[in-house]
Amino acid sequence: MHQVHVTGASPIGRALRRAAAAATLALILAQPAAEAQAARAAPESFADLAEKLLPAVVNISTTQTVRSAGERSQGERGQGQQGQPNERRRGPEIPQFPPGSPFEEFFKDFFDRQQRDNPQQPRRATSLGSGFIIDPAGFIVTNNHVVAEADEVTVRMHDDIDFKAQVLGRDAKTDLALLKIDPGNRKLTAVTWGDSNRARVGDWVVAIGNPFGLGGTVTAGIVSARARDIQAGPYDDFLQTDASINQGNSGGPLFNIEGQVIGINAAIYSRTGGSVGIGFAVPSSLARPVIQQLKDYGRTRRGWLGVRIQQVTDEIADSLGLTGGARGALVADVTKGGPAEKAKIRGGDVILSFDGKPITEMRRLPRIVAETPIEKEVTVALWRDGKEMSVKAKLGELEEAEKTNLATTTPERGKSGDRQGRVEALGMALASVTPELRERFEFGENTEGVVVTDVDQSGPAAEKGIRPGDLIVEVGQEEVKTPADIAAKVKKAQDAKRKLVLLLVERQGEMRFVALRIGG
Repeated sequence: MHQVHVTGASPIGRALRRAAAAATLALILAQPAAEAQAARAAPESFADLAEKLLPAVVNISTTQTVRSAGERSQGERGQGQQGQPNERRRGPEIPQFPPGSPFEEFFKDFFDRQQRDNPQQPRRATSLGSGFIIDPAGFIVTNNHVVAEADEVTVRMHDDIDFKAQVLGRDAKTDLALLKIDPGNRKLTAVTWGDSNRARVGDWVVAIGNPFGLGGTVTAGIVSARARDIQAGPYDDFLQTDASINQGNSGGPLFNIEGQVIGINAAIYSRTGGSVGIGFAVPSSLARPVIQQLKDYGRTRRGWLGVRIQQVTDEIADSLGLTGGARGALVADVTKGGPAEKAKIRGGDVILSFDGKPITEMRRLPRIVAETPIEKEVTVALWRDGKEMSVKAKLGELEEAEKTNLATTTPERGKSGDRQGRVEALGMALASVTPELRERFEFGENTEGVVVTDVDQSGPAAEKGIRPGDLIVEVGQEEVKTPADIAAKVKKAQDAKRKLVLLLVERQGEMRFVALRIGG
């Protein structure tokens, strides 16, 4: 066997020493990164975390009296023949079974027969959900749909001790509710909020709840996606997870591996009612301020700007000359008497930022406005007439506006004549509103404007979903009153070699902007 001795002074020796030194340096530099990576990795077990968190997660059961139509009509009269309130007799409660269980169909048929045979007898419907303690004084968070319409709410602790709960406040828009129990001398375990904005796709999460009424159940998974819009409400910003979430998990917490609440489990996507690995949680960044308002006021107090908005498409951005591509929120309508009107914001403006926060897409604006304090004066950056500008707006309160129907008010428009016409470049026939058209399209008595009476199925209007009965309010952000007005503005756009024209269209009281290709 031959041995090769390398002296330190040789070129090979120097090269080897340099390589060894470089390797040592790389190992030293890599140690902090490796340690950080290990800190973010999943633990060998979630047992310690579950043991710490389970006492703070509760089971919530509710009961509601379901009465027959006959009893409801009698109850509406309020008094019996003797002048005393009608008494409700308790019927048997329907047990809860997993979906697809043969017992589920059997008991459903049984209770349906009981209801048909005894139509005057009310029954007690029960439901189960989950919640978690956020304050040792007895404050508990859950979903609104868990406790909505409940006559009684019972909270069961991890050790099977029950408490009657009071609903302090509910918010249907975010599907959140706050409960309060009186723990007496009992020391409650509470959990803390985490920052859902720091959650990354791929992070480990733990869900704890009460699926199918089985009791405290722990599942683990990862954050599958962020900012999901599932059309559940106006402020959708759900975290998506593959941690198993089933019926009864609603209202339960979603924890990060530090044991902080970063979400409230609210919904699942499933064809069977069971988990298929697609669950959704209200992020803590949205839930925390709502829960604080329910605690402080018993209701939400959201900021209100008074605009109806829509998405800025590439075509709309092009028609408005908006630089930087499709972004912001296009103002389709401004509420008369609202903060936006007072700030001189008008239909056709694109809101680019609000209170210093950029509006990268339309659905960010409602949430940002809602989270802004009432009466605060904010700067609103707009795109108008081909350039950027800003205005000051003092916010109102959304809940107060909804009480007075201001949140759905549309601006008034001027009257028009009775002429008709056809705009071939847009592929539609138009007419001013007449008594005959008012009857044909079931318009209100005060409806005025230019109505679409016919649409070419292969024309630009049909491409964008314009249909007979739609009212055209503006063309090119200028008001129109007759078909001739619309034809003139389209001709002007053609002469300017523009490919698109922007229409403000009203359908059943809803305003929206539509960018139509100019054909012909």
